Amino acid sequence: MNLRHIVHQEIISKRQFVLYSFFAGLFFLLLTWALESGRQGLGFNLSSIRFIHLQNPLLIVIVLLPVSLAVLSWIFYNYLESRQKLINELKQKLIITEQNTHDIALFAGHITNGNYDVEFDVADESDNLAYTLLNLRDKLKQNNEKESLQNWEMTGKDKISQILRMHTDLNDLSYEVLEALIRYMGILQGIFYIYDEDVSRLRISATFAYNRRKFLQAEISIGEGLVGQAAIERDIIYRTEIPENYVSISSGLIGDKKPHSLLIVPMFMEEKLQGAFEFASVKEFKTHEIAFIKSIAEIVARTVFNLKITEKTEKLLYEAQTMTEELRQNEEQLRQNAEEMIVTQEELEKANAHLEEKIQEVNQSQKRLYSLLENASELIFIYDQNKKLKYVSPSSRNILGYSEEEMFEEKDMGQISENGKSIIDQMFDDLLRFPGKSQTIQYSFRHKNGSTIFLETTGRNLLYDNAINGLILNTSDITERKRAEKEQRMRGQMQTLSDNSPDIILRIDTQKNLFYANPALEAYTGIKAEEILKKQITKTELPSDLTGAINKIADKVCKTRKKIHQEITFMATSDKKIMSLNAIPECGEDNHLETILFILHDISELKEIQEEIKHKNAKITDSINYAFRLQNAIMPSQRLMKECFPDSFMYYLPRDIVSGDFPWLYKKDEFIYIAAVDCTGHGVPGAMLSLIGYFTLNQIVSRTDNLSPDEILHEMHEGVKQTLRQNMEGASARDGMDIALCKIDTKNRKLEFSGAHRPLYHVHDGALYEYKGTRSAIGGISMPGKPEPDFKNYSIDISENDLIYLFSDGLPDQFGGPHGTKYLPKRIKEIVVENNALPMHKIYDIFNNDFKKWLGKGNQIDDVLLIGIRL
Repeated sequence: MNLRHIVHQEIISKRQFVLYSFFAGLFFLLLTWALESGRQGLGFNLSSIRFIHLQNPLLIVIVLLPVSLAVLSWIFYNYLESRQKLINELKQKLIITEQNTHDIALFAGHITNGNYDVEFDVADESDNLAYTLLNLRDKLKQNNEKESLQNWEMTGKDKISQILRMHTDLNDLSYEVLEALIRYMGILQGIFYIYDEDVSRLRISATFAYNRRKFLQAEISIGEGLVGQAAIERDIIYRTEIPENYVSISSGLIGDKKPHSLLIVPMFMEEKLQGAFEFASVKEFKTHEIAFIKSIAEIVARTVFNLKITEKTEKLLYEAQTMTEELRQNEEQLRQNAEEMIVTQEELEKANAHLEEKIQEVNQSQKRLYSLLENASELIFIYDQNKKLKYVSPSSRNILGYSEEEMFEEKDMGQISENGKSIIDQMFDDLLRFPGKSQTIQYSFRHKNGSTIFLETTGRNLLYDNAINGLILNTSDITERKRAEKEQRMRGQMQTLSDNSPDIILRIDTQKNLFYANPALEAYTGIKAEEILKKQITKTELPSDLTGAINKIADKVCKTRKKIHQEITFMATSDKKIMSLNAIPECGEDNHLETILFILHDISELKEIQEEIKHKNAKITDSINYAFRLQNAIMPSQRLMKECFPDSFMYYLPRDIVSGDFPWLYKKDEFIYIAAVDCTGHGVPGAMLSLIGYFTLNQIVSRTDNLSPDEILHEMHEGVKQTLRQNMEGASARDGMDIALCKIDTKNRKLEFSGAHRPLYHVHDGALYEYKGTRSAIGGISMPGKPEPDFKNYSIDISENDLIYLFSDGLPDQFGGPHGTKYLPKRIKEIVVENNALPMHKIYDIFNNDFKKWLGKGNQIDDVLLIGIRL
């Protein structure tokens, strides 16, 4: 053991070291006098010493040796002490740097996984990487939120636009639009107003979640109420203070409840009022929701304006047609009267001659007509003005599955949905109201075989026609047309997505001829799709590594008929790209492979990030392993425990590589100090605190003689606060530690104990005695006006074979067992008492096996430390 190691371990103080050097020099001086006196045959006394120095004056230098050695040892001790202090400071800086690196890597991992809400504090203002990651996180979060809002708005507009295209009736359109908006935005109540220019009033066209009978016919003048005010101001009205007389929201989930916010949006087209929306909700409207409704209002206003124009045009056209028809009928009547005067006689003569012939022709025509109607692709219904079925064509069996007789048994309306019935009722009303105008509708019908088919009916009012005398409906099956239209829309949508996708999308046939490539291909290869279409993929100008990979994968797909995923690398126009390739087989009706769809997604940047994270994780792991070696080097080992207490054990189970719990052992004179310390947290943060606690305890006990445990804890409390600067104004580090500390007097068989939140278990003659620690921690920020903790000290007489146990809270707080409960101190007490007669290594095995069984497949939540000693 050299002098540097002595200073590092603080085995002796500076004063002791100087005194030892002085006495060593004094011993050498006395030895020199004794040897010289013996050589000259003199006795060892002052006279002999005086005689020796007179004989050899140079021996006076040896007299100065004790003082010289003391001065040199004092200088050398100071040098080693300052050197060790510098080493400790460098270690602390290294730990802080490693922690910052770990925090940055963890934050980067959160960003990679799309977790943009994670908090991150920059410890060093000069850390440009940390600030760069923060800015990157903020930009990614903003872009993600902006994209989500844009997608949400586009989806909503598409839904509303689809509804607007489907309807030509304002009442149906208004309700469908209102219902779609309310369901899409999660609003509970709404009204759709249509502006009636003839009376200059807003009338309710549709409501949702109101008492409809009460509000259906309501009308509002311009400037009247909030809706009228919004119309006259040409701007929205948004209020979170709802008038007391405002109607409540009616819902089966929330009952009748007063809304919290009200939004009124007027609809204008070419500076003309077309209508208004009124929405009420139990939540406040967000800014993007208000903007969305305003944009929808513009679209709906345009449609309402067009429908009004169409309706007026049709009305004027009908009136013109009616007047023209009346004039034509008058002219025709005059002409017919004149002609009838000439040919009446001739017609009467011919009529008798051909009457029998006509009767035969009519009979034959009826037979042919029935056969045609039975096999026709159209179905004909005739209803009277009371909507009662008068006639149905024989084709009902082929189209609907029902015979003519069954159709007269109310099958004509019984197999139609409620919405379809309302559409048909509206058509009947329109036919009766506008007899000269045909009406075309579409609705669904349940076929006799249980399937649902779609029908298109064109109705005409022929009540004035004596031959028909009813409302005639020509109905055809449009199920296949509907299906084709839907497929066409889906193809159009898929084509739009493909053309605007950032991924490369290719489609080849089984002969590997390329017949589709989206614009993204040009962005990566610089080759336009038109230049390589209808060519074999291997004969195109595309990079050979790309075409080679596609060629091999296409062979596999043709063989297996299964989707294949693979990562490939090829040289793009700028640099090498790593792509995630998905090959999807596309089969026809007979499961015959027709084409293969290739989708290539660029993952180059993702791969670079993964490699960077992997490299940083390796560096962080190396740093933590180095910290583990440092921590193990200074902590007391099992061997040192056995030297002080032969029959003892230390059950030490860190949760991570390094630990926030640590044992502490110090021997001074006839006293042995031992403690179980639990620092805030675990892992690297806990390990940093453990070093502070370890060196603080060493410093306190080594520099002061015979301190009691409570005095040691008090000085340790102050030392930790000073080290962590917790006693300064504005301090934020609330970290600290719990401890159970014993001072054992082996000579007088006495034990003193003091604890901070941690107890001592003492087993004497088979009985367990618990000494609780003070309910205050070491370190931490003191509350204003609250006094510093006064740690209680216990003095205990100990006997041979007594047992003592010190432990951290990691053992009793561990969840596990059959019911997922805590291990608890009660379980520790039971094991200690039941096995107190066993050797300590046996008790160690019992605790180890019991804890692992309790933990099972669960995760360890904290560091575990348990020290057991037989005195």
